[in-house]
Order: sequence, then C-alpha cells, then structure tokens
Amino acid sequence: MPRQGDTSLRRRGGGATVIEGVVRRSQFVAPFGPGAMQVLSDGTSVITAGLDHWFSETDATLDIESFRVHEWRLEKDLGVSRLLLPPDFRRRSPYGGNDTNINLTIPVLRFPTWSFCPRCRQLSKQPLHLLGKPRCSGCGESLGTKRSPFLAQVPFVCMCEKGHVQDFPWSEWVHYSIHPTCTRPQLKLTTSGGGTLASQKLKCEGCGSERFLSGITSTRRDQQREQESTVLTLELEKGAEYTCRGGTPWLGIEEAEHPCPAALRATLRGASNIYYALVRSSIFVPSAETGNVDPDLMALLTDPQGPIRSALETLLLLGMEEMPKATQLRKVAKANAKVLTPYSDAQLDEAIAVAQSLGQDGAVAAADEESGAGSLRDEEYAALRGEIDSPDLVVRQAEEPYESALNDSVSSIRLVEKLRETRALWGFNRVFAEADREDREGRAALLRRKQVQDDESWLPAYTVLGEGIFLELNADKLAAWEEGNPAIANRVAPISERFQAIAEKRHLTGREIFPRFILAHTLAHMLINQLTYDCGYSSASLRERLYVDNGRDGTAGMLIYTAAGDSEGTLGGLVRMGKPGRFETVLESAISAARWCSSDPVCIDSSGQGPDSCNLAACHTCGLLPETACEEFNRFLDRGLVVGTLSDPDIGFFSQGS
Repeated sequence: MPRQGDTSLRRRGGGATVIEGVVRRSQFVAPFGPGAMQVLSDGTSVITAGLDHWFSETDATLDIESFRVHEWRLEKDLGVSRLLLPPDFRRRSPYGGNDTNINLTIPVLRFPTWSFCPRCRQLSKQPLHLLGKPRCSGCGESLGTKRSPFLAQVPFVCMCEKGHVQDFPWSEWVHYSIHPTCTRPQLKLTTSGGGTLASQKLKCEGCGSERFLSGITSTRRDQQREQESTVLTLELEKGAEYTCRGGTPWLGIEEAEHPCPAALRATLRGASNIYYALVRSSIFVPSAETGNVDPDLMALLTDPQGPIRSALETLLLLGMEEMPKATQLRKVAKANAKVLTPYSDAQLDEAIAVAQSLGQDGAVAAADEESGAGSLRDEEYAALRGEIDSPDLVVRQAEEPYESALNDSVSSIRLVEKLRETRALWGFNRVFAEADREDREGRAALLRRKQVQDDESWLPAYTVLGEGIFLELNADKLAAWEEGNPAIANRVAPISERFQAIAEKRHLTGREIFPRFILAHTLAHMLINQLTYDCGYSSASLRERLYVDNGRDGTAGMLIYTAAGDSEGTLGGLVRMGKPGRFETVLESAISAARWCSSDPVCIDSSGQGPDSCNLAACHTCGLLPETACEEFNRFLDRGLVVGTLSDPDIGFFSQGS
C-alpha cells in the first residue's frame, strides 16, 4: 500500500484499477515525468501517462487549488496559467469530515508491449493497458495454464530525437522488410550465451528467416544526405529507410497518423539517454509592491481565476466596514476559506491592503510586466546583490568585513539564509540532453494528448527550501584580466568552436562562450568540491546558479546553494561557511587545490576532454560534479583560466602574479 503523502501509480484497463507502486511526488517532475519509463516492484516496466490523466475533473473530492504552486515569474516564463504539484495519495479519514483529494493516483501503461517466454523464447505482443503479469500461452498447452512461466518484457525499445518512443520492429527486422509478407509470423528471440548483441538472434519459425541484433543501437553516416543516421533506419531494408513511426505510447498512441521523419535508434529500455527531463527553475524574488507579505497568500488574493480573488472583489463591492476585513473575507469566501486557515487576521489585513493598492485586476505579474521586468536571472541577480528579509528569501550582508586580499578578486559576498526554489517540468528529450529553446511548443506538446486553452494550461512543479552563498567577482579586475592578455581569448576559442559545431549538428540555439563565463563556472565547481570537504555536504546536494554576462560592464556572479524537499529547508551550515573568517579559507583552499590535479600533466595540458570535448583542464578528478549539481552538463570548464597552466602560469585570474 502507498504511504500517505507519496504518489501512487495506477495501471488501468478493463474498467478496473490496480495499485502497482509508489513514487515521491518530486520525482514526477524529474526523472519520472510523462513519457518516462520505470520498473515497478513486481518487475513490470511501465511508462508514465500524459498530464491529461493526472487529475480527474469528474472526481467530486478534487480540490485543484490545494495543489497550486504560486510562482508567477516562472508561470509567465513558461507561458502557462498555473503550476501544480503532482497529486499525492490520501486515504479517507476514519473519523469522517469533509475529505478532499481522496485516493488520487497517476496512471501508467505497460511498455514495452512485446514480451518473451524465458522457457520457449516465443515473442508475443500485449496491449498497453494490460493488467497483471501475462503467462506464456504456448507453454500453457503443455504445462497447464497455472504452471506456464510468466512472460518477461523485451529489453529493447526504439526512440528518436523528436521525443518519440516505440516498440522495436521485431517482425520487420527479421524479415528484412518494412512491410513483411510472412503469413505465419512466429518469432523467437534466442541467445548463444554471449554478452553482446551479436549473440542475440531473432528467428521466424513461420518462414525460417533469421537475423542477429548486432548493430541495432549504432549510428551511421548517411552518405546521400551527409548527416548522421542509424543502422536501424538505413539497413533494416536495403534501398529503403525505416524512420520513426511517431509513437507516443504514454498518450495511448503506438503509431502516429503521420510518421516522424527522424532516424530511429534502438536502445536498452533502462538506458540513461531514453529520457531527459527539461526542468526550468526560479528563485523566489518578492515583488516591490508586495513587500514582506507571504507570497502564497498574495497569490491567492491576486489570481484572477481563483475563488479567493473573486471573494475579495465581492467584499470590495459590498463595502462592508462593520467588522475587520479578514473576518469579512473568510465569511464571503465560504467553503473556499479553508485555504486561508494557515494565515492570521493580521496577515490577511496586510495582504488585502496590498492587493487593493495593485488596482482592480490585482495581478502582481501584470504590474511587473508593465514595468518591464527582465528575465528570471536578471531579477534574481538584482535581488541577491542587495539585502532582503521576506518570508521566502532572506539575503544579508556579513556583519564583519572580509580580508582585504579577498576583496581584490571578489567584489561582494551575500549570505542567503533562506531561499525558495520552484522547479517545473516543461518537456523532455530523448537521445540528447539539451533542447532547442525555440522548440518549446513541440516539447511541451509531448506532455499531453489534447492541447488545452491558455487559461487552463498547467505544468507539474514542486518547491524546495534551502540556503546559499552568493559571490560576485571584481568587475574591474575581471575586465583588466580579459583585455590584458590575448592568450585568454585564444585559449577559449577551441571550446567555443566545438560547441557551435555541436549546436549546429543538434539544431540547438547558438551561444557565445566567453572567458569570464568559463572562469565563473569553473570556480563554482571548485567551491562546491571544497565545501564538500569542509562541511560534510555531498557534492550532489549542492547546486550552482550562474549570473554571467559578457562585456566590460557584464556580470560575473554565482550562487552556491543547497535545497532540500523538507519544509524547513537546511539548517544553516552552508551560510556559516560563507561568513568572514571561514569563507576566505574555503576560497583559498579551493584555488590551491585547483593548482594540481592527480591526472596532471595530462589534464592541465589537455586540448579537449569531457562531454563533447568542451572542457580543457577539467576532469573527474578535479573539476566535474554530479549532473544534478551542474547547469551546463559538466562542460565549459578550465582550471587554466583560474590558476594558470604549466606553459603559461600567468593566464589565470587567480594566478600568483595577477
């Protein structure tokens, strides 16, 4: 049985429902969102259904507002009307009462649909909505239905770069034909005992055709089109291309009406590149208009579609003055007033006053949009440079000064005692981790079968609380460093050229890779590695967030933070390491450690290593972090720009003589 507060998985079919597994709510944002595969406790491989089925509007107990995540900046950036927490499983109270959101689950479908018998090796196909574990019908004739072995799902599926996934074309592959003509296909998957695909043989006992699986996961250059393709696409049938069928089984579609033109590649169903969640995050920044009012309460009062905003407008129209406004609002809101229970009357009165000052439409987002608010990072950068004391963001300047030697390189340090980060899933990729931001609509369309109106659009999200250290490099010294040594630009040029080639090949939006970005990114990695040694954090629990722009007046800030799913966040250890007397030692130790790697001189003299060869002097020994901690997939790193190289020791920003 699922635990209270976790999310329950449900396989559906034939009008029946069966509880099959339990997953944490945050994992339905990443890594088990719509279209992702996972294996349940009974060994069944399933794929998470689309957002169409996450909340049942016909459920009388559903209170959709209780799942609302209030972060208007992120909603505006993603172009949706609201963000919602994945539904959690709640049992009905044995004591009665007005229970809501009872027994909510997220449906999953059985995928891949092809299975084989471990005894006779016969392949067979079952429907997506199959419940339970099927048995081999062939062995059942000789052994009896109850003694026949359970079928095991095949280990291979196919995918394409457009995000589609489908079953491996077993019949087409063994018959060397896109449209096989075998009238009695009886497929068997046998193995010779080896550990490679060359030992896996597929045979059709109906016509005697057989074929090995060697090469099905490989890529191959298409000489005619001069682009990368796959063995499965080019060699399934000679003289013809077998492209993706546009399958979206998590939406109930095994083959699209119009096939996808992308090359199809086979992969193990447990491979890491079969699903990359595209997550957009933001740090909560209080609006200037709302002051220190609780952001969740402010969102309730300013949401044009929400029941509390409607009740507030009714209250203002009635003009009741005989009792405090908080009490009035609770009465007018009636049953919806339960969402106001966590807030005191004083908090409500202050929030109502702010909501009235924003005008009749009362939308904080609209007010900021009219004032020309910048991007998410620009607003965060401006907030982190100052001092803020709000319910969800507390930024302070240290009470004592830092050592003067530190001030030469670092212009400002802020202690972020509390922050709230919202993470939302807006799409996913297959094959490659990155997506073209211009294809946002295409990626978002994969999340649901039926597209919804803008005022009804939503995406899954969750919030976490944490703390951090924000530091900004000295702009004057940074500009002098970049302009004073031509070798710096020459060193960065190969990384930029390699990435531009990769971006063109994968149809990604081009980016400028410049020296201060690589410097700030590498320094962030060095600090995270040092903090793991000094205060006991695991490197996976710390994250980086970069605020870097090019040019003499550009920025070079970074936030090193930790965010936990607990309601209280973390306990102040990271902030303590950022205080005067401690942070100087952390930074000095990080820079000292960067001067030598156990893989040197191979690492420091490298001309290209790491993902896509977009790193110079940075390897797993000295510079790389877990994937969850790095914003750039462990690319654009170079210790040489931090501390110098063996051949040019003065090229680094923190070199001894600089």
